[in-house]
Amino acid sequence: MKEIATFIRNSIKLIDDKEVEGMLKVLIEAYRTTDKRKILVMGAGRSGLIGRAFAMRLMHLGYNAFVLGDTIVPRIGKEDIVIAISGSGRTKLIITAAEAAKAVGATLIALTTYPDSPLGKLADVVVRIPGRTKIAKEEDYFARQILGIHEPLAPLGTLFEDTCMVFLDALIVELMHRLGKREEEIRLRHANIEI
Repeated sequence: MKEIATFIRNSIKLIDDKEVEGMLKVLIEAYRTTDKRKILVMGAGRSGLIGRAFAMRLMHLGYNAFVLGDTIVPRIGKEDIVIAISGSGRTKLIITAAEAAKAVGATLIALTTYPDSPLGKLADVVVRIPGRTKIAKEEDYFARQILGIHEPLAPLGTLFEDTCMVFLDALIVELMHRLGKREEEIRLRHANIEI
């Protein structure tokens, strides 16, 4: 846990404030026209779970937020925003969906470790989130050990996913502040039918 927490803490210094401001600007503008604009959040696997948590918090703030793959996802158009989460920026499902979003004129925000990836190149706004992704320089575990390449103990994309989750949770706090939202208002949108 200490190793992961240290990685996230060090990542804060590497996340570009201008990129974050670009994302915030798009989201704040969308909030002012929330009755028309929709936000679609997408990611595959664990990145998708991080996206689902973020979409829930956006809904709590009053956004029309949806998650790719749910049966209630509405039609996306040029007034809408698509937020794609992919550490590698190469996940085929996400690239295909991002291309479809761009084809209808939606604004695409990408969270990725690789801004020059296919996803990064498609995006209108890119926020680079540091983290080891599934792409390792040397895939063979034994070869890495022989060469002395020691990667963090967290497997595959864990560091990207954890850093992304903390970043998005912090972004919600910043949106609360800038939109003048209080926790009491968020609580009113929180699910009240729970077991």
